Amino acid sequence: MHSKTFGAIIALATAFAFATPATAQAAPEPSAADTSPDSAADSGETGNGELIVTARRRDETVQDVPIAISVVGGEQIDNTGAFNVGRLQQLAPTLQFYSSNPRNSAANIRGLGAPFGLTNDGIEQGVGIYVDDVYYSRAASSTFDFLDVAQIEVLRGPQGTLYGKNTTAGAINITTRQPTFTFEGRAELTIGNLGFTQAKAAISGPLSDTLAARLAISSTSRHGTLFNVTSGNRINEQDNLGLRAQLLWQPADGLEVTLAGDFNRQDPECCGTVYVRTGLTQRALNRQYAALSAALNYQVVSTNPFDRLTDIDADLNAGNSIGGASLRIKWDVGPGTLTSVTAWRFWDWKPENDRDFTGLPIVTRSQNPSQQDQYTQEIRYAQSGRALSFVVGAFAYHQRIDTQGLEQHGPASSRWNINPSNPLAFDPTVLDGLTAFNTQALSNTSLALFGQASWHVTDALTIQPGLRVNHDRKSGVYDRQVFDGQGQPVLLGATGARRAAQLAIFSPQSYRPSGSDWNLSYDLTLSYELGSDLFAYATYAKTFKSFGINQNGVPNDASGVPALAAQTILPESLNHYEAGIKTQFWDRRGTFNLSIFRTDISNYQAQVINGQFGTVRGYLANADAVRTQGFEADFALRPSDRVNLYLRGAYTDATYRRFIDAPCPPELSGGGSGAVIGAPGTPGTNSPAFCDISGQRLPGVSKYSLSYGVEINQPAELFGKSGEFYAGLDGSYRSDWSSNPSPSAYSWINGYALTNMRLGFRTDEGLDLFGWVRNAFDVNHYEALNVPGGNTGLITGQVGDPRTWGLTAKAQF
Repeated sequence: MHSKTFGAIIALATAFAFATPATAQAAPEPSAADTSPDSAADSGETGNGELIVTARRRDETVQDVPIAISVVGGEQIDNTGAFNVGRLQQLAPTLQFYSSNPRNSAANIRGLGAPFGLTNDGIEQGVGIYVDDVYYSRAASSTFDFLDVAQIEVLRGPQGTLYGKNTTAGAINITTRQPTFTFEGRAELTIGNLGFTQAKAAISGPLSDTLAARLAISSTSRHGTLFNVTSGNRINEQDNLGLRAQLLWQPADGLEVTLAGDFNRQDPECCGTVYVRTGLTQRALNRQYAALSAALNYQVVSTNPFDRLTDIDADLNAGNSIGGASLRIKWDVGPGTLTSVTAWRFWDWKPENDRDFTGLPIVTRSQNPSQQDQYTQEIRYAQSGRALSFVVGAFAYHQRIDTQGLEQHGPASSRWNINPSNPLAFDPTVLDGLTAFNTQALSNTSLALFGQASWHVTDALTIQPGLRVNHDRKSGVYDRQVFDGQGQPVLLGATGARRAAQLAIFSPQSYRPSGSDWNLSYDLTLSYELGSDLFAYATYAKTFKSFGINQNGVPNDASGVPALAAQTILPESLNHYEAGIKTQFWDRRGTFNLSIFRTDISNYQAQVINGQFGTVRGYLANADAVRTQGFEADFALRPSDRVNLYLRGAYTDATYRRFIDAPCPPELSGGGSGAVIGAPGTPGTNSPAFCDISGQRLPGVSKYSLSYGVEINQPAELFGKSGEFYAGLDGSYRSDWSSNPSPSAYSWINGYALTNMRLGFRTDEGLDLFGWVRNAFDVNHYEALNVPGGNTGLITGQVGDPRTWGLTAKAQF
């Protein structure tokens, strides 16, 4: 671990020590964002159905919002260990999250959002992440710890007529705890196995009659779950530090000005993989993993991935920092509220990776550090009335990303990558030291006008139209220069077998993609009160994901010139249909919500391969059609103050409807070219140039997913303190899913269930002490499987956490 952040932990532990009943003061009345119950089994809805959400940019009860929405309270987040988006997916079944490192991270909802495993700065995320109304464009933000969070709303389906940045798949709306004019504080300290230490603290109170402040800090550290026998280090550790400060100025009734700033840092030795298996490809047998490993006298450290051993030999680093500042003004003007949100955010990424996934010096350096600055300005006016409610707004967004990439090969590369029938395969100097320098830059500007109205035709019927007009402009730079081990440039058109072998690894290229486009989105929702606590709605939405530009290279044509026709990618076009019911029963002790949906996408943005540019190299382009459909159910029951339970489930059928030029799975790759195609996994046969995967499932999507939990409590006294003992269980299940964009027999991940348990005592004065076990049954599972390049048949993986356990102490005062 590069930094243990001991100072932060000690400071937080000190704060916790002072958070005793003797010094506790009366807590203020909870705000709307704090009305969820303390029970960690909370379904996101209180027993009387009065949980307030801001999904439609105004305060409403969750049961009155005609949107498929899951709400997770801050207490549930803390008590279940769901301290980032990756862990949040265990509580929200239709949320999928995958991450091989912070940059290669993405959140999908209902199978949509970002192409699985595809990292390209030139395309947009389909799931918007918002923190206190500020849009976070970098998916890396989803790997950081939640900091002083009051509640999280996961909105499913397009939200472009409500939110500043267009979101085609959904939005994750995070609300943090706000400054208060009554003194309050929170402190939490957790210790566990694997050296796990997490400390959190927050303090809030008045600085004057009109000025209040809040300061929060969080620190997380844990030993790595993998042991690297090459370095002798435990890797894939956690090392996070987060700070957030807010000032609230209320100079008059109806006017709030909030200045906020945050800084988050991660510095782990991460992210490594383990050997999982091999599978035969159509490459010649002497060029597959077993033969190549034997030729280089290499034997992997363990063939059992759950030994959690690796021998990767390149340096690893996932160090990055993210933060920014925002100014939010809320002003009651006339019958509504005018809100202005001005924000700047940055992200600095300093990675080092092992891109050959072995203990051999094939790729010895792989790093693509980048720096991002983002500026946003949103202005909106929202009004709630008896006959008409509406929100209208304008949004401006500018993003700048600069990347400096470097990839270098080592002495084992020649033997691994060059056909052994070529004598150059036995000359390490051919590829040793071969280096590619990649310079990339992106300028991304978006302007939008959006609005949504709710016309209450009768007390029961509401008609809700929405509209969005969007303009996007993007320009970029891609420049790759290649040098051999002697520092000499490797140029296109160079002659000789040595240069040909080097150009087969790295090809120099330079181009400047750019484009601009206008798009129109609209939606219509009808909702109807069928009876007391029974609500139905239906929605149609026509929306888009903006066009993209290729920032990772395009094919060269037959003359070696970049195929500039491939530098831009058409926008995705979506038609979305949804219907649902929301109901409460048994004096609102029970809640049942059901939604059904279908989304049809044309021009789906994905990695494709075709011969239209005189090459079969993969590049980012458009697949013809994708569809996702299914249903979701949320059930919660609180039969008494002693018992609280929830069950959430989803069925998701997400498939490529027409994708005829997709990359082939590994069992159909690596062979020669010819009219006669060999059977999958038959060495030495011909492979298709591209594959038709129409009808097959989208990657990362489980057809069935569940989350469930129960908590029971019993009033009692302990050491003279009144309170309650409680026991809780939270579980999640997801069925099998594909971990490769083109489904492969080698990369399906079997379904699995994870179970978390806790047992504790909390007092009426705000103290809470509990022990917990996560993945209680020590289920071996994968977070992802990887298919390294080269068609050698190697499959590596990221294994999920083993059983972990610990003790948490919390106090509120």
